[in-house]
Amino acid sequence: MSRTPLIVKQNNYGPALNVVGTKVTVLASNKDTKGQEFSFQSGENNMGPPPHSHDWDEAFFVLKGSVEFTCDGKADMCTPGTLVFIPGGTIHAFKYGPDGGEMLEVTGAGSIASQMFTAVDKQIPADSQDVEKIIEVVSQNGVTVHL
Repeated sequence: MSRTPLIVKQNNYGPALNVVGTKVTVLASNKDTKGQEFSFQSGENNMGPPPHSHDWDEAFFVLKGSVEFTCDGKADMCTPGTLVFIPGGTIHAFKYGPDGGEMLEVTGAGSIASQMFTAVDKQIPADSQDVEKIIEVVSQNGVTVHL
């Protein structure tokens, strides 16, 4: 597998995806890098995914606002400059703080996060509360929801 350097400038970003209360801009998928994936994510107060897990590692770097991460049942409010690393298989969730938040996400090799984000954006309306449909779509894309 041949890998080459990649530079993605702001004018080359694809449109932001609506992923159940989070705006996700995929900066580079594993198709682009042949490894990790990179995305910019932002959301408003109390928005974010429910407890879930997946096989790939994931890291978040909080850029603006605050984001409460819960990993293995322990919650921690994270502010700009905080790095959160989540090993594959860990049950985790996050929700944006009172003024919302912005973060960079980097996933480990083998991630299909961008595939999942795209599927959710295409198949689930941004304002949907259809939990069964959300679970169905994310499960088809490597994510297990733990309610």
